[in-house]
Amino acid sequence: MDQLEKASQKSMLHPKPKGLMLQYGTAGFRTTAKHLDHVMFRMGLLATLRSRKTKSTIGVMVTASHNPEEDNGLKLIDPMGEMVTPSWEGYATQLANAEQEVLCSALKDIIEKETINMSETASVFVGRDTRPSSQRLSQAVLDGVSCLGGQIQDYGLVTTPQLHYMVRCRNTHGCYGTDTLQGYYQKLSQAFIELTKNARNHTDDQKRLLVDGANGIGALKVRELEACLQSELQMVLFNDGSNGKLNYLCGADYVKVQQKPPQGQLEYSPWCERCCSFDGDADRIVYYYNDSDGSFHLLDGDKIATLISTYLKELLTQAGLNLQIAVVQTAYANGSSTQYLEDIMKVTVSCTKTGVKHLHHAAQKFDIGVYFEANGHGTALFSEKAEKEIQQLVKDPNVSDEKKHAAKLLENTINLINQATGDAISDMLVIEAVLAIRGMTVQEWDSIYTDLPNRQLTVKVADRRMIDTADAERRAVTPAGLQDSIDALVKKYTKARAFVRPSGTEDLVRVYAEAETQESADVLAHEVSLAVYHMAGGVGEKPKPLK
Repeated sequence: MDQLEKASQKSMLHPKPKGLMLQYGTAGFRTTAKHLDHVMFRMGLLATLRSRKTKSTIGVMVTASHNPEEDNGLKLIDPMGEMVTPSWEGYATQLANAEQEVLCSALKDIIEKETINMSETASVFVGRDTRPSSQRLSQAVLDGVSCLGGQIQDYGLVTTPQLHYMVRCRNTHGCYGTDTLQGYYQKLSQAFIELTKNARNHTDDQKRLLVDGANGIGALKVRELEACLQSELQMVLFNDGSNGKLNYLCGADYVKVQQKPPQGQLEYSPWCERCCSFDGDADRIVYYYNDSDGSFHLLDGDKIATLISTYLKELLTQAGLNLQIAVVQTAYANGSSTQYLEDIMKVTVSCTKTGVKHLHHAAQKFDIGVYFEANGHGTALFSEKAEKEIQQLVKDPNVSDEKKHAAKLLENTINLINQATGDAISDMLVIEAVLAIRGMTVQEWDSIYTDLPNRQLTVKVADRRMIDTADAERRAVTPAGLQDSIDALVKKYTKARAFVRPSGTEDLVRVYAEAETQESADVLAHEVSLAVYHMAGGVGEKPKPLK
């Protein structure tokens, strides 16, 4: 019996529920955990094929990120720690949905199309989050890899970014770092300690940070990191998983969407204290505080990108390096952030389609590309040219002390950033280092610009494909006349803009509007929703005005 027939037989132990169809999207697979056993086994098979095709280690992460605890999911990780390439997303969908009797031919089809040598060595790294279902589902992945003779490194409980990091380390043969948890902690903590040596009069109060672990894997890993930081950051961890439920009334997504602190924060936090929240698999982070009046202030991905990019631009200027730095945003970035970066800080801003893979790809076009979605997922990428020029300046005996000092700060910042993917732990340390070096409070950071009030709504439609967009999703191409209607509505309000885009997974159209006042933003969002409803095949109840 050959390997494929054996895999097909073994897959009967991981039966596919009848009629279930799933799609591999930007976030991988995600659904109720009880429906995923067959998907996990088959993705173990696919990861093994991908490894043979690329002659590299591939990662498989079992997680559903910020989804409720009852859900689970899976993400495939390509050789440089990036998301799997789009053509293989298609294979993932095909394989997950193949009926048992055609599974063997579906596998053969991929092997033939990709001309995969089945005698090539295969290597797969596997990790999982803390969900009750993750250990069982992770075992199904391991079964799939074993079935096709792949070599396995099972990391057990890790954050999603940690597994991305491990894959990149292995495939760069240690040039990026050591592919162990200890190696990850040592690289980040050493860079953080070196950077914070440049902070003047950094008191214990200023080192204190409240961290909401979303009752997930990030909380466990922050605890492990803590000892390496030598008290340079004094974290007060809450929602640490000891008694709360994963992502329930806590975590970055809850804080961002609800615009309020997570459960448990007020037990620890006096007014104006700096706080941050991770999401369930620790690849997103947002900051926030309550002011002395009790008002909640959120510092989301836009504010994080602005802080990091302006810090890097200042260091490049001090070092005398002629490298192009850019911030990559989506249409959802607040207009105030774009204006501040372009008009005040003179930083290049590039806009791309929504989705981390689009942002990551766009950021690679610059010497230094900083990208963050508003939800707090993001990182900074440094080209080979940028890293080389910075390293040469650090070693050059003929440059001024000021230039060498700036270059050394840049070098340590590169070591602190996880360039493989957005990483809440790494991003937190970068933010804390920048605030310490600049001597900035969270309130001073927040005040660099004021967000324009905005509103997001959704409209149910018969077919989301009715709407097609251009200009990084900022303009509707179809149906005819819709963009003209939106333009006319926007003209009625000050500092206003609005756009619509179809959901990637459901028959919904997402509406975004911003304006000078919250009332204007709300009314504009409602008016655009009505235009979508009437012109793009709205179904069900007509959108109602916001109260």
